[in-house]
Amino acid sequence: MPSITFIHADGREDVLDVPVGTTLMHAAVAAGLDGIVGECGGSAMCATCHVYVDRNQDPAKALPEVSAVEDAMLDSTTSERRSESRLSCQLRATEAFDGLKVRLPESQL
Repeated sequence: MPSITFIHADGREDVLDVPVGTTLMHAAVAAGLDGIVGECGGSAMCATCHVYVDRNQDPAKALPEVSAVEDAMLDSTTSERRSESRLSCQLRATEAFDGLKVRLPESQL
């Protein structure tokens, strides 16, 4: 089971063991992680599961490409969209994600 680190805007870290096949958004919501809302339940329709992923990490190289739907929703994020912006509902965990670190924006709403 891959271990994913969620880094809050204030620097706090939560490490979650995420079952393979589970989206990072569902894992965060199930764990009651503050900072991921997931209003639409993972349909890529709300952008309230926005995270920042540093592509220079080895595990980040296993991430899927940004789809057209995700790309459009990233334009609707409350916090600044950056080159490393992703929707965590579109990141389904694989073993290759082990050690991945994602940063949470200051606000989702």
